[in-house]
Amino acid sequence: MLLTYRTKKQMMKDDGDTSSDNYHAICHALTRTEEIVGVDWDGVTVLQDDNCKPPLVMPDYIFKAIKGGDIKLVLKWINANRTEDRANAKSCAEMMGMSALSVASMFGHPTLMALLLQLGANVNDRDSQGLTAISLMTSEKGFKVGDVNKILRLLLSWGASYFPDKECSREECVSGARQFGENRLANLLASELGGRRCEIINLSSRPELNGKTCVADEYVPDCNQYKVTLEAKSKEVLVLGPDNLNSRDRTPQDCGYYIEFKNGRTIRHDFDSSEDCKAFVAALNKGESQPAVTSEAEALAEQAAAELLAELGLDDSPNNNPHNYGQIKKSKKKKAGKKKKK
Repeated sequence: MLLTYRTKKQMMKDDGDTSSDNYHAICHALTRTEEIVGVDWDGVTVLQDDNCKPPLVMPDYIFKAIKGGDIKLVLKWINANRTEDRANAKSCAEMMGMSALSVASMFGHPTLMALLLQLGANVNDRDSQGLTAISLMTSEKGFKVGDVNKILRLLLSWGASYFPDKECSREECVSGARQFGENRLANLLASELGGRRCEIINLSSRPELNGKTCVADEYVPDCNQYKVTLEAKSKEVLVLGPDNLNSRDRTPQDCGYYIEFKNGRTIRHDFDSSEDCKAFVAALNKGESQPAVTSEAEALAEQAAAELLAELGLDDSPNNNPHNYGQIKKSKKKKAGKKKKK
């Protein structure tokens, strides 16, 4: 935090901005932080309990890669050394010590966010200002990012929490949504299970659905019920009350669906049960081979990927769109044909 405020103050001085309210606020915050930490702190010595291991600081090129949505480079760096918790690496102090997940969310890359969460990124990690990804996304800067609605739903389904302090409270997040005219989103954030992944319980009308997982897509305040979508290939939509739902956040071992990144494109795997998903993930983690992919299965995978782009706004770059990938292959075939004619 100290380095962040010093850097911001210097940048504003370099720009000649030394009289604005923002500059004075930074100066005040810097003075207060120096009183707590000490003016002579070197910016390196860890000022915390010796039992707490300091987080890994990501290289600048990885920060830029996350900012630009370069999935291939980020995953290559993370997988190069799995003994380090690189999925939870933080930016340098000058960039507020933001987690990889927060950086990906603030620059509108939900595909990368989902992949980081599958690798164990902490959805509730805080930066040097104490802000989490969900509190950042409901701020003024957050609402300037792509489809903030879809990014927030992704965070909620992975268990994004609210905290007592004002900046990370539910009330502050709801207020931010209403301020920018997102009333339906505000209602979702204000509800207990809105946007959450849940398990269906005590449903006497359809007992075969008990134990199945779903996502609470929309809260209907008039009747205190949720419109939910089953986490199955059928994607059936139901309207259920809170008594029939129990929060069951996604985890790397029980993520509900699984996203693979292969050959520059994302492939989404959907399952008919959470047990099937957990078995698939366990097999991947053990390095076990999956069944051979037929042309029909590949076509279904590409269709699922396209649906994922539409559902969660995962079109981070043209290279990650399976339809563009097909167009590239067709383009190459046409060029090859032209060469043969010559």
